[in-house]
Amino acid sequence: MAALPAPLPSAKMAAVEKRRPAVAPAAGFADSGRSSVSQAAAAAESEEDFLRQVGVTEMLRAALLKVLETRPEEPIAFLAHYFENMGLRSPASGGAGEPPGQLLLQQQRLGRALWHLRLAHHSQRTAFNNNVSVAYECLSASGRKKKPGLDGRTYSELLKRVCRDGGAPEEVVAPLLRKIQCRDHEAVPLGIFRAGMLSCFVLLEFVARAGALFQLLEDPGLAVADRRVGQAVLDTLEGALGTGDLAAAPTHYLEAGSRLGPDNLARALDRAAAGRRPSAPMSREEFLEKAAALFIAKVKPVG
Repeated sequence: MAALPAPLPSAKMAAVEKRRPAVAPAAGFADSGRSSVSQAAAAAESEEDFLRQVGVTEMLRAALLKVLETRPEEPIAFLAHYFENMGLRSPASGGAGEPPGQLLLQQQRLGRALWHLRLAHHSQRTAFNNNVSVAYECLSASGRKKKPGLDGRTYSELLKRVCRDGGAPEEVVAPLLRKIQCRDHEAVPLGIFRAGMLSCFVLLEFVARAGALFQLLEDPGLAVADRRVGQAVLDTLEGALGTGDLAAAPTHYLEAGSRLGPDNLARALDRAAAGRRPSAPMSREEFLEKAAALFIAKVKPVG
């Protein structure tokens, strides 16, 4: 009688098990994998939709465009200030997060509007106009008890802040402010707002250039200029400004003042020096006031 084969050792049995064909995965497992991918894609799309719906996508796009527009030396710091100064731009910001006290809220809005106005020089026409519109929206934001819109009081306060921060003497800019301010409760449209801001910034630059011109005329030891010389230069400047159209933009008169070249100044100084008679001194303040008055006379009053 033949002997029975010996049972396979456990190690060999394990090897045989490994060589058995693998069982194909159930159809439901594959469907589950595809479902997970679909859910992930749907979640990603949902996140993009969310960012778009709440305005984050557009806000980031606007911030990057502003960086390209202004090209700051420190883009990261610029972006930090940009987002910091966006807080009260939207009318929806009034409400539970509103700072205590309407005065504090108003000062914050004025500061943010002023920051936007300084982002671009007024000679960069498109960028400056865009920033003016943003500043106008910031000041027009409404709180819980305030209707949207810009009143004359807020507009006039911003004009004063622009001139004060620009370093021009108060007595020099006061005539311009009286000419372009609005009544406290008067509604200020965007066009008036833009013209007022532009006039202030141009006047500040005009006064700065007049100050540099006075430095060429003054006696370093006395800090005054000969009155004949100073008045001759002012007369020549008035002639340069008077050649333009009265309806021209404020920047036109700044350009006209820039055309006050060395030849015209030299002739004016020669005429003044030919008089040989002693004259009273002219101070820097007087020269700046008279130079600014030439520009302000060309500015169209509000209303």
